Amino acid sequence: MANNRVKSTNDLELKDRLVAINRVTKVTKGGRTFSFAAIVVVGNEDGIIGWGLGKAGEVTTAIAKGVEAAKKNLVRIPVHKGTIPHEQLAKFGGAQVLIKPASHGTGVKAGGAMRAVLESVGITDVLAKSKGSSNPHNLVKATIAALSELRSPLEIAQNRGISVEKVFRG
Repeated sequence: MANNRVKSTNDLELKDRLVAINRVTKVTKGGRTFSFAAIVVVGNEDGIIGWGLGKAGEVTTAIAKGVEAAKKNLVRIPVHKGTIPHEQLAKFGGAQVLIKPASHGTGVKAGGAMRAVLESVGITDVLAKSKGSSNPHNLVKATIAALSELRSPLEIAQNRGISVEKVFRG
């Protein structure tokens, strides 16, 4: 598998999406201390995606920290005509995701955390199913793992030593 990490974020116009926000409690001898954990996905809607987790005493600060963390681990995803090149299954923790390519006009058939990831990467037509855990942390990580394992038609053609047209004909 090729290294598809993105080196520089300076020239990218990234849009952030809040996937989930969670109020967490720390019990001390003085009582309960509340803080917030936010999962954020950033993407340029053209094949680049990253996720981050931010924790802080206030919601806005947690989201800002999540965005900064997401910008540090961006990956490039092959998007082919608004969908993915092939079917992919991935697992992270208890979450298992299945993503399938769909014809133009289908839309993003996915729920919750998966939808945020797929829309941020710029996929407009896809069928997605989440099996197992619905934990947003693990769903986001499993979805990005599935997308990271995708190979573009050009990459497959180069590996096989054939033309891109022959890849689609079988």
